[in-house]
Amino acid sequence: MRAVQLTEFGGPEALRVVELPVPEPGPGEVLIRVARAGLNFGDTHQRRNQYIAKHALPVVLGGEVAGVVERVGPPMQGSGRSAGQRLHRAGTAEGSTGPLQGSSGYAAQSLHPPEFEAGERVIALLRTGGYAEYAVAPAARTFRIPDGVSDDDALALLIQGLTAWHLWRTSAHLAEGDSVVVHSAAGGVGSLLTQLAKPMGAGRVIATAGSEERRAKALELGADVAVDPGTDGDEMPGDEAAADGPGAPAAGDQRDPNAGPLTERLIAANDGAPVDVVLDAAGGAVFAQSLAALAPFGRIVAYGNSTREKVALTNGELLKESRAVVGFWLMHLLDRRDMLEAPLADLFARAARGELRPRLGGTYPLADAARAHEDLEARRTTGKLTLDPAD
Repeated sequence: MRAVQLTEFGGPEALRVVELPVPEPGPGEVLIRVARAGLNFGDTHQRRNQYIAKHALPVVLGGEVAGVVERVGPPMQGSGRSAGQRLHRAGTAEGSTGPLQGSSGYAAQSLHPPEFEAGERVIALLRTGGYAEYAVAPAARTFRIPDGVSDDDALALLIQGLTAWHLWRTSAHLAEGDSVVVHSAAGGVGSLLTQLAKPMGAGRVIATAGSEERRAKALELGADVAVDPGTDGDEMPGDEAAADGPGAPAAGDQRDPNAGPLTERLIAANDGAPVDVVLDAAGGAVFAQSLAALAPFGRIVAYGNSTREKVALTNGELLKESRAVVGFWLMHLLDRRDMLEAPLADLFARAARGELRPRLGGTYPLADAARAHEDLEARRTTGKLTLDPAD
């Protein structure tokens, strides 16, 4: 089979198309004939060996695929299921009147992976191996794609959709009427966050995006206001109104050492009041200045660090303002099917009803994986990017 392999860490040129044996599914695994492999910004960090989780070389990158089950591995030892642990596809126990609830509030975790048959359309979460014509996935991290949802939409709702869902529900603990800030609101995760905000209970939704076109898109997706996230202090269109808005901090106000131009714009965009929730994947100055815009008991959730800049905080800074900093990394959900299945079913149902529209950014031939990484890092793309192994 063809695969895109990394034999040394580095730039996009380190991604090479090679021929590898088709992998064999082991116990509790399925072999998937890949129709689409998803690309994520985290893949570029992995390629440079700058990701949280490190990989040994050689490695085939790719943490998500959509395709068709080619064959199923042998059953796991002791794979018999008790009636109380059999789960319907919708995530309910046979004979029950609703979802099984565990102490976490999610559907109770099945003791054994679901059973699949050859020919079923599925998506799967992998640790590695997605940039290939075939990929092996644990059955416990494999999910059926319902009718009415395309492979591309399903992939956009897997890593990015699950991230958006859990950012609101699990990490931010979104409460009814909370004012929220969605950074990079026109991107893959950001566009889903923006669409889900009000249906999940948010009050005022403030989006940030770096161009007028992207800000206009964020407004179309449901944001109440969209602002420029520029943090270098240079004057930008709308800065005058933001700085002079009701309740905005006066220029040069040093009550919060993290405050800056973005802080002022966010507070002004919230009618002069500090905000309740900020979701940030940039880090650096965006994170610091957003933190300064939080109201008492406000929460900022860090789910990425695209700027590769670190921010130092003290416990005193958090204590003084009663603020919370929360981190989120989807990898911690990989072995928690109870935190994957029900949220994914919710996302698929919203998409099938037309309430949620994943933003698709284009499909590249497998051989053009390096170009896809270049475009992703250069911010030349918007929405979900995929690779087509058949092209």
